[in-house]
Amino acid sequence: MTRSNPTRKALVVLVSGALLSTAACGLGGAGAGDTEEAERTGRVAGEITFRTLQLKPAFTGYVQAVIDAFEKEHPEVKVNWEDVPGEGYNEKLVADAQAGALPDVVNLSTDSFQLLGDRGMLADVAKLDGDSAGEYVPGAWEQFKLPGKGDSVYAYPWYVTPEILTYNRELFEKSGLDPAAPPTSVEQFFDYAEQIAARSGGQYTAFMADPKGRLPGDWQKMGVPVLNAQKDRFTFDTDKAVEWVERMKDLYDKGAMPKESLLKSDDINQLYGGGKLVFGPGSPGFVKDIKQNAPQVYAKTRVAGAVTGRLGHIGVYAQSLGIRKDTKHLDAAAAFAKWVTNGPNQVEFSRKATIYPSNARGLADPFFSDRGDGGDAETLARAVGADQLKTAALDANTPVQWTSQVGDAVVREVQKAIKGEQDARTAVKKAEEAANRLLADAARG
Repeated sequence: MTRSNPTRKALVVLVSGALLSTAACGLGGAGAGDTEEAERTGRVAGEITFRTLQLKPAFTGYVQAVIDAFEKEHPEVKVNWEDVPGEGYNEKLVADAQAGALPDVVNLSTDSFQLLGDRGMLADVAKLDGDSAGEYVPGAWEQFKLPGKGDSVYAYPWYVTPEILTYNRELFEKSGLDPAAPPTSVEQFFDYAEQIAARSGGQYTAFMADPKGRLPGDWQKMGVPVLNAQKDRFTFDTDKAVEWVERMKDLYDKGAMPKESLLKSDDINQLYGGGKLVFGPGSPGFVKDIKQNAPQVYAKTRVAGAVTGRLGHIGVYAQSLGIRKDTKHLDAAAAFAKWVTNGPNQVEFSRKATIYPSNARGLADPFFSDRGDGGDAETLARAVGADQLKTAALDANTPVQWTSQVGDAVVREVQKAIKGEQDARTAVKKAEEAANRLLADAARG
């Protein structure tokens, strides 16, 4: 239900969006969008650089095998692989872009692709390879479009992680809830949380407050129009958004969530693993962690489809491969990005890490449909997540306009309301005003 980032150990490192306003402005200087676009020659040849984000050493063998197989298929291509730490990744992208030193093929998140794509530093893969759109699961291709850029797509989708719902069956039953009937809407989720708080006697709580992780996903699932039709102004100041803030305050006061989780990030794995939390993170990777680190609670863990709301929306965390716009070897770079993201290679990656292919052929592999006997949470989580990727709309993701700064500004006002320092309507109004100021500042560069 929550938008908590998927568990990411050595693999899934969510790039911070903290530079989306400041660093992006640095890229917006003279000539930033005037990079000359390379053209295809029809010859897959040349030496290219491939950058990944914190995949060594855990996945060195896998990535190198993919590179070796590509070079065998295309003997005129040499791929130089570089892997960089997650910390400071956006800063490095900005510095490399300004210095003309971007790699030919670069691993990007939905945050970092915006930094480069919106400033004209990435090739339009829809223009290069538009027929590929149908090869990816619904919504994955659209993840890498940008407002005002039409149908242009600035990266090949790579691996994805969808939301699921995880919960403690025993605590469900203690709270008088039916484990076979988990919540399906934000409003129902809050109803369950209220009952959990009433029945728990303070021994456990329902969920983490975490407004930054919950927004804007919860609002989208409730039908709140986060942006106008032109995508150039926030419009979430609505009765539904106010209702959400009022409900969060009420639940906070009643003890449905750990008090400290409103202002800081607690270790949700530790709380859930200690039997102190009913709903765990909405990530298949979390289930694997609990299996390894808290087997007693794992035995009580149940998995269901994510809370989607009336429109069937889920959130998805996505990684991609962008191509440097002025690469000297466009055919080689495009062929390699397509190779890394093809069905078989994505399936193999998913067998080594708790991720899913964005490639529809890969997701159709029986590995993702096997539910076993229905009793093992990790196996079930993999199948549930895959089902949702195949069928659910993937537009409950954080829009690119909702930068880290926007999220911080909104959360500051929401936190005040939840703590009782201002009323909910005032909080939402002030949050929208602050968000729109930041959006206007970003538009001015």
